[in-house]
Amino acid sequence: MSGRAQSRPNYEEMNFNLDNITRENVKGLSPYSSARDEYVSDGSTMVFLDANENPFENGVNRYPDPQQRALKAILAEQKGIKEENILLGNGSDEVLDLLFRAFCEPKEDNIITLPPTYGMYKVLSGINLVENREVLLTDAFQPNVSAIKERIDGNTKLLFICSPNNPTGNSFSTRSIEDLLKSFTGLVVIDEAYIDFSLEESWTSKLAKYPNLIITQTLSKAYGMAGIRLGICLASAEIIAVINKIKPPYNVNQLTQERAIQRVSDEKSVQAEVATILEERAKLINTLETVSFVSKIYPTDANFILAKVDNATLRYNQLLKKGIVVRNRTTQPLCENTLRFTVGTSKENNIVITALKALSNEYGK
Repeated sequence: MSGRAQSRPNYEEMNFNLDNITRENVKGLSPYSSARDEYVSDGSTMVFLDANENPFENGVNRYPDPQQRALKAILAEQKGIKEENILLGNGSDEVLDLLFRAFCEPKEDNIITLPPTYGMYKVLSGINLVENREVLLTDAFQPNVSAIKERIDGNTKLLFICSPNNPTGNSFSTRSIEDLLKSFTGLVVIDEAYIDFSLEESWTSKLAKYPNLIITQTLSKAYGMAGIRLGICLASAEIIAVINKIKPPYNVNQLTQERAIQRVSDEKSVQAEVATILEERAKLINTLETVSFVSKIYPTDANFILAKVDNATLRYNQLLKKGIVVRNRTTQPLCENTLRFTVGTSKENNIVITALKALSNEYGK
């Protein structure tokens, strides 16, 4: 949604100090200065002989803008923030990895994650030799705030909160997240990959209130751009400046930037597709409620539905034989015998509905 850029932050009194959690080796770094950083085109016709590029024009023979200025300008206007509050990455996974590399000292620091949740947080902690302290969600799939606080110590740098959560689909309590933002002296990373499918407001509106807030978003879900790999990091200008020190100079390629600009500029189409997905989600939920082997359908603010069944592995394989691939989440904490159904097109969902009804009649009783 479009909006005016926020004014300079007016943070509440907090004990957060960015310098205290930034890695010492990162503090003294200067970002690599590429040819396209040193000369930024103003649109004038120039002879570019500064970057050792192939001079024969084919649309991609020149290096892309390392700061993705045209794309950031559109996103900043839509989100009501400034360009200095945005960092773009090669998918959200690169953004998350940069956070580890900027703020977590290997073999010393730790992070906190809230299973069941997005698996890459744990993978990245292992890659970066950073301890991952897991605090299970409650049975209602909400953060256990008191348990989280008990696990925090002086070396806890990042707290990952996925809301709406993957794989459960629900949004987390605003009160719980605000409690953690106010009490935690590290960085709270709210992963909003599915925010466009939710009625909840994005935490982007709270950037000026909490200096330790980082939000990650993506073009992979609501925007239908998973193939171009474009992740978004929203944070204070100070946090973005630290991450920019270690960002590869050309991490977002020219084709990705061009396709992203086209897509985010067409807000009506995106909103129409989201509305259709929400309609199809409701239709699929209605069917799941009638399936005999489905015992529970969890609340969802995402483009998927988590359902508890009698035997997840059996039902997964039965659907597979009917040409339908869902996600078996039974190995995840608190998700025993659950299947995750992504909402497809109307045609795809009709196939799923037909298959579910057939299985319900054949095997469900």
